[in-house]
Amino acid sequence: MGSLSDMHIPKAFTARIVFADKHLVVIDKPSGMPSVPARTPLDPPSVIQTLADSYGFLEAVHRLDRDTSGLLVLARTSEARAFLGRAMELRYVQKRYLAVVHGTLASPEGIVHLPLADDPWKPPRKRIDPIRGRRATSRWRQLAITQTPHGILSLLELEPITGRSHQLRAHLAWLGAAIVGDRLYGRPAGSPECLPTRLALHAASIGFPNPADGTPMVFSAPVEAAVPYTFFDLKHTCVKRFLSPAAAQSGPG
Repeated sequence: MGSLSDMHIPKAFTARIVFADKHLVVIDKPSGMPSVPARTPLDPPSVIQTLADSYGFLEAVHRLDRDTSGLLVLARTSEARAFLGRAMELRYVQKRYLAVVHGTLASPEGIVHLPLADDPWKPPRKRIDPIRGRRATSRWRQLAITQTPHGILSLLELEPITGRSHQLRAHLAWLGAAIVGDRLYGRPAGSPECLPTRLALHAASIGFPNPADGTPMVFSAPVEAAVPYTFFDLKHTCVKRFLSPAAAQSGPG
């Protein structure tokens, strides 16, 4: 039998083009598709490899974990890449994620400051390490809570203040609210609370200055109407803006 990842990765990927001009391409990346070329030929083609024939030179301005879905920005020139990289360093880039987690957090909203370092015993995991770790800060806001056959689930809006690898996943796991479907930081496979679904982490919106003239650009990508998002009342106004029309018309599943 294949792994959970194998079970939920489609054979062919389609990265939806949200925006494209001569400076950049913004896509809605599906879960399971690498942002950049992977390390082995056994991995599926990356976003950059898939789009190369249509757009030529592309360089990722930032990355999404392979199992994370949502908005990814690709530069079409080295100048655009340098401009947007600098904008990220200066925190002129705003990102919002939507996630479903196990359990609840201690308060409806909050911020966590926990440094992250590589876990040498469990790569590619990250661990909380106040000595060797790099500064990492995340903000959360609770949108909804629901009781399911798999226990209590919470729907969160997340903002990574810094941009460390696995930051949101590691922070939420440390807070006792691991993301649903997280094979690295979440519930062990086979446990009663484990949902056989993809990672429930979606890059829902991103805003940044236009590399051409500095004017603000904001993009959004609705999450698909699928488990575990359909456990929630998706008609709620604070949730609806993150969801596809199909998801917004559905109720708890």
